[in-house]
Amino acid sequence: MAKQALGPIRRSFAPWDDPDRSPLIHFKSVTKRFGDFVAVDRVDLPIYEREFHALLGPSGCGKTTLMRMLAGFEEPSEGDVLLDGRSLKGVPPYRRPVNMMFQSYALFPHMSVEKNVAFGLKQDGMAKSEIGDRVAEMLKLVRLEQFAKRKPHQLSGGQRQRVALARSLAKKPRVLLLDEPLGALDKKLREATQFELTDLQVELGMTFLIVTHDQEEAMTVADRIAVMDQGAIRQVATPSEIYEQPSSRYVADFIGDINIVEGRIEPGANGVTRLVAPDSGLVIETEQTLDEIPETAWYAIRPEKLRVSLDEPSEASVNTVSGEIWDIAYLGDVSIYHVKLDDGTVVRATTANTTRLVERPISWDDRVWLSWDRTAGIILTR
Repeated sequence: MAKQALGPIRRSFAPWDDPDRSPLIHFKSVTKRFGDFVAVDRVDLPIYEREFHALLGPSGCGKTTLMRMLAGFEEPSEGDVLLDGRSLKGVPPYRRPVNMMFQSYALFPHMSVEKNVAFGLKQDGMAKSEIGDRVAEMLKLVRLEQFAKRKPHQLSGGQRQRVALARSLAKKPRVLLLDEPLGALDKKLREATQFELTDLQVELGMTFLIVTHDQEEAMTVADRIAVMDQGAIRQVATPSEIYEQPSSRYVADFIGDINIVEGRIEPGANGVTRLVAPDSGLVIETEQTLDEIPETAWYAIRPEKLRVSLDEPSEASVNTVSGEIWDIAYLGDVSIYHVKLDDGTVVRATTANTTRLVERPISWDDRVWLSWDRTAGIILTR
């Protein structure tokens, strides 16, 4: 029988929108210092049961330190970490109902696959018969039954990753912590494994917390993403909200490709808000409303929201600009155009290659027009 799609479950899952739901994990005003260096700065973050949550940010932003405090490998300098409403202060790692899967996998090279998976269960004193059943269950879950007797060096990178995952899940923790778990895999295998992880997480009904600097990985696997920078959380939202409605220039620039134009806000008629870029004279109209009008604002628009044409659009007064094709990247499924405007600004535009073309209709040095809808971008005030 074909595996049932998990779409209905994922679409309806949003416990953070329910005011009556309490989080399973709560970082409450957590700060972590190493000497004078503040690695985590007053982080307040609730994570809910059965959620696949991602901590996303560049190296050194504090995401791994935050995870290590939940695992018990570090203690907060200030604040508290709660699990099911109870403080974890003073609780050693082996007493916490969490398990951690490391980037290096940390498999024992002299042990077989099944012995690696069984190791933690033996340490906990589980009965031998129960260990055998649990190991078989875990290997079936990650589809490695036929490799039970092999050693780690006899496996591919993806198979070793699955062994580490099975070992982490064998003790059936309340929370599984994943520290850059797919970093050692090649691109295609990493993409395939991301979907396997999300399906497995929903199937098991567990809470997963992943640390990653890979934006695509976080966008693929997570129910919500916490974007971190310099020890602080800049935004917590679903992948689509993070991408389409970033809260700041930092988040907009960190997630995916984006064009950002600085200007001043002018009120328009009929619910239209206008941003005027003083250097280029570019006038941008949006349907976005602002509570306050700042002195300076920024208009952010994704490259795929821009239309590229050789002919001037019929309505050329607003949301249109012309420039010269400066660079082209042909990626097969899409083409990326770098368009240099008359004031020297370079704008990125992406078009899908929906038809097979021997030669591209738009080439280097062509004069082109960019246009976009009023709802295509977003005005940022910070």
